Amino acid sequence: MNTKKIITVIGARPQFIKASAVSAVLAESGQLCETVVHTGQHFDANMSDVFFAELGMKPPAYQCGIHGGTHGDMTGRMLIDIENILLLEKPDAVLVYGDTNSTLAASLAAVKLHIPVAHVEAGLRSFNMRSPEEVNRILTDRVSRWLFTPNHEAGVHLLSEGASADRIHQVGDVMLDVALRHGARVTPDGGVLGRLRDEHGVRAGEYCLATIHRAENTDDPVRLTTIVEALSRFASDIDVVLPLHPRTRSTLAKQGKLKALQNAVVVLDPLGYLPMVQLEKYAAIIATDSGGVQKEAFFYGVPCVTLRDETEWTELVDAGWNRLTPPVDAASVVHSLQASLGLTGKDIAPYGVGDAAPRIVKRLSDELA
Repeated sequence: MNTKKIITVIGARPQFIKASAVSAVLAESGQLCETVVHTGQHFDANMSDVFFAELGMKPPAYQCGIHGGTHGDMTGRMLIDIENILLLEKPDAVLVYGDTNSTLAASLAAVKLHIPVAHVEAGLRSFNMRSPEEVNRILTDRVSRWLFTPNHEAGVHLLSEGASADRIHQVGDVMLDVALRHGARVTPDGGVLGRLRDEHGVRAGEYCLATIHRAENTDDPVRLTTIVEALSRFASDIDVVLPLHPRTRSTLAKQGKLKALQNAVVVLDPLGYLPMVQLEKYAAIIATDSGGVQKEAFFYGVPCVTLRDETEWTELVDAGWNRLTPPVDAASVVHSLQASLGLTGKDIAPYGVGDAAPRIVKRLSDELA
């Protein structure tokens, strides 16, 4: 059998989660041999290494160590390193995930070397061209041979942009694969939740989990102040637990807001995958600007308030699981959080049944063969 070589390029923690599902199936396929490249976009141990261990992934074959700098600087350095790796490895295809600078750099490097690109989570659109993620995903979709979409809406977007139907494959969401596999591993006992109960009196089902990391919020002093004030106010109603992204922590410290926030809510360092799943699964409500966390809230049946002007996951808003709340003033954010407590949405299944990874691998195996 002529084994085909796949290069997978990842760089940020959401991609580690998504890749873990597909990499596990690739390892069992017998037809495709995978080599993983980690650009280093997320590089802290608790933002990177711990994910590979918890999700049962082999360490990457290549560690580029590229992080920091402007978007252009980071993407350019990644493009150079990835191109050199592709020239050395000569893969039959390059596999990328999501919408990061790592995704764009890998796609550009591959297509210029005439290596076909497979994009997992293709077709998502926020329709906000000021968002770097939107630019990355549009350009990646444009040059990809295989467009693996998580839902029906993503395929509609791609067709409207001129993508041919034979490139579009609705496979479902790989994050659902991971949630079904690993969600059952966590219980409300022990772990980070047990520590929070012992140290802060935080109890399962009685807290708000919050995450803030998007540049549109962290780089805008007004929006960041609004979010901090809203979470601090909401903490008088219910405990608020906030695992804080390193960049967000640094920004808050520079603005002199970190200490006041720590006095109002429970601030944690970034968490590994399983501790984060535990906090998501047993939260009363989730407030986030993360695309992935919005979906994970839905997977675990937890109401979510999205602190953005738009979301790629409009079906969750339409079904009542997610409330879109731009952080323009603290009072409206608090009202949204209070109104969402205890709510459940419609019974929908827009992301498949948890078999996205096998479907992706079968498609690649069949076509590369």
